[in-house]
Amino acid sequence: MSAFEHISRYHDELTTIRQDLHAHPELGMEEHRTAGIVAEQLEAMGIEVHRGVGRTGVVGVLRNGSGTGSVGLRADMDALPLEELTNLPYSSRNPGRMHACGHDGHTTMLLGAARYLAETRAFSGTVNFIFQPGEEGCGGALAMLEDGLLDRFPCDKLYGMHNATALDVGKYAIGSGPFMAGGAFFDIMIEGRGAHGARPEVSVDPVLTAFHIGSALQSIVARNLSPRETAVVSVTKVVAGDAYNVIPQSATLSGTARFFSKEVAQEIEVAMRRVVEGVAAGFGATARLDFRLIFAPTINHPERATELADAAADLVGEDLVNRNRPPVMGSEDFSFMLEKVPGAYIHVGNGPGAQAHNPHYNFNDSAIPYGAALYARIVERMLPG
Repeated sequence: MSAFEHISRYHDELTTIRQDLHAHPELGMEEHRTAGIVAEQLEAMGIEVHRGVGRTGVVGVLRNGSGTGSVGLRADMDALPLEELTNLPYSSRNPGRMHACGHDGHTTMLLGAARYLAETRAFSGTVNFIFQPGEEGCGGALAMLEDGLLDRFPCDKLYGMHNATALDVGKYAIGSGPFMAGGAFFDIMIEGRGAHGARPEVSVDPVLTAFHIGSALQSIVARNLSPRETAVVSVTKVVAGDAYNVIPQSATLSGTARFFSKEVAQEIEVAMRRVVEGVAAGFGATARLDFRLIFAPTINHPERATELADAAADLVGEDLVNRNRPPVMGSEDFSFMLEKVPGAYIHVGNGPGAQAHNPHYNFNDSAIPYGAALYARIVERMLPG
């Protein structure tokens, strides 16, 4: 019996777990209930459990046979600060919180793989099941690494996955090398001189300054980076003023930058600082840039990417595996783990529907066996019994 067939026997049980997690979403580094459920499930399977890794992370360890190799499988657990609008029977019961990225599904798929491997034990070596908190810009991967994740639970290879609404259920997509963008968050604090709205001549208008800085930032990708580089600089938040007739004292611009190398990230930061300070000075204001790297670029090791694609092809056939997916501008903090251990990250089909980070998004439960079976199959291939 294949891993997919075996896991499909308890698909309904996994669906119940997934929908329960969906109904009780928890934000990054606050996943206490979720982590408790994960730990209890692993313990019931006879898997060694370590709680509180990187604050709310959980690691399960399963050893079998005499093999000395080790594989790490990682899933994320956190939700987003978003009000759900799906009206599903299992919609979020926690106001302002929603599993809008499918991490409830990822957690469930890894639990499904853990159950399969605990039951079949068709491998020889050590499997580390890594349930990570705080992926959504909360520093969860770094928190686990700083807590000694890879020292306490050594891994020769690491694998992770994410659902993709652009792919039909039963399909997989992966690429070698840069696969997902690195990401930085930025805040630009502009200080001017407030005044009455009817007397702009005595002000140093931070709002006008902010408009021009936001526009000038668009020149960075177009005129400061090589045309061969792919990057994005987006202003996503503007905060200034409280009244119709008051020119405020200050304004703030916030946003994100995306890139596929840390060298390009540094170029963007240097150019942003020059633009921000220069434009502000031109208007008689001052401005300060806070530029923070939140996600490293996700780089798939060529051999690991091939291994993961081969495991997917074992399950569904070569025709349903895209081995040359172009890089995407979304970010993923599994990237920090891949900087330490060669590994790979793959997209698993979730079928058509609302995009991730949308209040109408819903993870497709029919994708659960495909993710779980792929986790299981890569272990069987990398740690043959």
